[in-house]
Order: sequence, then C-alpha cells, then structure tokens
Amino acid sequence: MSLNEHSMQALSWRKLYLSRAKLKASSRTSALLSGFAMVAMVEVQLDAEHDYPQGLLIAFSACTTVLVAVHLFALMISTCILPNIEAVSNVHNLNSVKESPHERMHRHIELAWAFSTVIGTLLFLAEVVLLCWVKFLPLKKKTDNLPQSNSSTITSGQAAAIASTSIMVPFGLIFIVFAVHFYRSLVSHKTDRQFQELNELAEFARLQDQLDHRGDTISSAVTHFA
Repeated sequence: MSLNEHSMQALSWRKLYLSRAKLKASSRTSALLSGFAMVAMVEVQLDAEHDYPQGLLIAFSACTTVLVAVHLFALMISTCILPNIEAVSNVHNLNSVKESPHERMHRHIELAWAFSTVIGTLLFLAEVVLLCWVKFLPLKKKTDNLPQSNSSTITSGQAAAIASTSIMVPFGLIFIVFAVHFYRSLVSHKTDRQFQELNELAEFARLQDQLDHRGDTISSAVTHFA
C-alpha cells in the first residue's frame, strides 16, 4: 500500500468515527428532549376558569409539535444510518471503510446533527418560556379584589413568567452567538486540516516521483554499463 492510499484510508476512518459520534449524540439528545416535550404537553394542567390568550395556547401547542417532529426526524435518521456505520466500524479491516455509507449519507448526518443540536435546542428553550407562561399565568394574588387594582398591577403569575422570559432570552442569544462562533471555528479548523493534508499528499507524491526517477536513472546506468 502506498503512502497516498494509506493517508486516504486514515482520513476515511476519521470521517467514519466522526459521523458515528454525531449520530450517537443526535439520537441521545433527540430522544431526551422530545421525551421532555411530550411530558410537558401531557402533564401541564390548564385552569378551566382562566381565560388564556388564544395566541399563547396556539404558540405552545405549535412549538411542542414542531419540537417533537424535529427531534423525531433527527432520531429517525440516526436510527437508520447508525447501525450500518457501527457494523463497519466493528470490523478490524482497513479496507472495510469503503463499505460504510457515511460518505454518501454525509448530508443526512449533518442534517440530523443540525436538527438535534441547533434547531431542536432553540425550540426547547422557546418551549420552556411558553410552558412558564401557561403554568404561571393563571396565578393571582388573593388580596387583589378590586378590578382597578387587578388592571394596574402585575400578578404573581405574570411576574414569574416575565422573570423566566427575561432569563431565557439572553441565554438564547448567548446560545446563538456560541453556535455561530463554534461553527466558524470548526469550519476554519477543517479548512486548515484539509490544506495540511493536501500539502502532505503533495509532499508524498513529490518524494515518490523522486524515488521513481532515481530508480529509472540507476536502471538506465546499469543497462548502459552492461
């Protein structure tokens, strides 16, 4: 096996292990967050006497449904692709990496990773905020008996919901900034690694050409003296 073929197989094995790790993380995260969303939808107790805003209920049900659908889609991709990659990674043969579908299904793996870790996490943060509003909004102060005092002051339930929103919104912005920074750093690292690997392959090719020319020179000299 030449040096170029060995380097290409090593690169393929690194991509296989990275794809397997992404699929495992996506499956675990999606199963956990979708389970939490379903429990929140089932266990939340709506006050029949309270007049909830229609937009709040629609936003809560839509966010929960989209959250579960996104995570189940990522979980389906991970469940379908991961066994094929696991079967190849457990075979102790360098040439078996060609049988893995991680190269062909690269876009699906990245899609599952993005749905599970980025879109799914943002939807889960929104789900927490909406759940706090649905849960705490019906709570009122027992001393609020006058209609004018109820209209001019904030109830305890509204204060709790506003507090949770004010905490979660900056955290969501920090999460978005970190995700963008992490993605840019990862792309920069991959670009540097690819340039380094191309330079190594070019150096290997140059050395191999020099060895081939040296062998041709020696063989021609031996033929000339003979």
